Amino acid sequence: MDNPARGALTGAMKRDADVIVVGGGLNGPALALALAQAGLSVIVIDAQPARARAEAAFDGRAYALAIASKRLLQAVGVWNRIEGGIQPILEIKASDGRAGEGPAPFFLHFDAAEIEEGPMGFMVEDRHLYAALLAAMAETEGLTHLPGATVVAQDVDAGGASVTLADGRVLRGALIAGCDGRTSGTAERAGIGRTGWDYGQTALVCAVEHDLPHHGVAHQFFMPSGPLAILPLTGNRSSIVWSEGTEVAAEIAALDDAGFLEVLRPRFGDFLGEIRLAGGRFRYPLNLTLADRYAAERVALVGDAAHGVHPIAGQGLNLGFRDVGALAEVLVDAARRGEDIGGLLVLERYQDWRRFDSTALALGMDGVNRLFSSDSALLRGVRDLGMGLVGAVPSLRRAFIRQAAGVAGVPPKLLRGVGL
Repeated sequence: MDNPARGALTGAMKRDADVIVVGGGLNGPALALALAQAGLSVIVIDAQPARARAEAAFDGRAYALAIASKRLLQAVGVWNRIEGGIQPILEIKASDGRAGEGPAPFFLHFDAAEIEEGPMGFMVEDRHLYAALLAAMAETEGLTHLPGATVVAQDVDAGGASVTLADGRVLRGALIAGCDGRTSGTAERAGIGRTGWDYGQTALVCAVEHDLPHHGVAHQFFMPSGPLAILPLTGNRSSIVWSEGTEVAAEIAALDDAGFLEVLRPRFGDFLGEIRLAGGRFRYPLNLTLADRYAAERVALVGDAAHGVHPIAGQGLNLGFRDVGALAEVLVDAARRGEDIGGLLVLERYQDWRRFDSTALALGMDGVNRLFSSDSALLRGVRDLGMGLVGAVPSLRRAFIRQAAGVAGVPPKLLRGVGL
């Protein structure tokens, strides 16, 4: 949508852009596209080389995108650009148990047929999603992508915000959007503290090929050491996100491929036939980190920079896209009203919109991980009973499905597929 104010902020204040986005992962480009397409000028500062991730071999990273996230990507013109395959998630099965023993008698089964919106989600590999975002950025007026650039300093004043790059360039805008991850330099430079803790767990991530089709079913197997997610990819492949205690995970990671598969097989089971590695193996330490604030004068935090969560429900990127939708809507509305988009009163609207939801979900996932990462007989009995109850009550089951799909309540416009 054209904005009669396009360039007005930049010209009047002699700024390089209206918004400087620090972080070129996934949230940063998505935010930049939403803002630029609505009439604001944007610079994306990306520490990675131009096409490093887009051209990389599979690195284990794949995302379970909720329906709402798909709608946002459609709204900013990215979804139809994704090549390499999108795998719909048609069912989700969650079960409790121990390695080699199979699931407990009580488990949850969510079926996309219980909602009207189609598949509950979609699995997309990082490299394919990033390539689509990169292509869209290259074609979007008012958006400048600076790959291979690093921010070393930032400053704010009454008239705007500036960042200094490692090569000495200084860029000025109305505000800085920090999309730079769990160790956000943007947050640190703005004096925004963090709260969180280490889980003592490491995620072992890989993809496997299997003899039998997965039929679009995602599995979450809760084991005493941590959850094992088996997520459907295109073809007879699945993405594995396997949480283990840090020391045990290090020992497993040190095994050769044959030894790794020998440990994985009793946990994975034989329901998909024989399994083989499809690509490399990776590991990521797991922790919870929540920013004390999402907004400061001329600074807003998005995605993991605001809330780094446990991957137990695959909601990390979906939470980030909710931030993107909310911040873009707040900024565009403010610009059209003639407000200073970097002013604290404007940015606090974004914080008020997103902070409670994100914190509640982050702490909820934290609680689920703690509840299920235990072999206590009492806790096992309580949680299995709870899972059985949710699975047996259609209204509860449907509510869980809609929440996971991101279609509960009234999300930001972009997550409803409505343009700004």
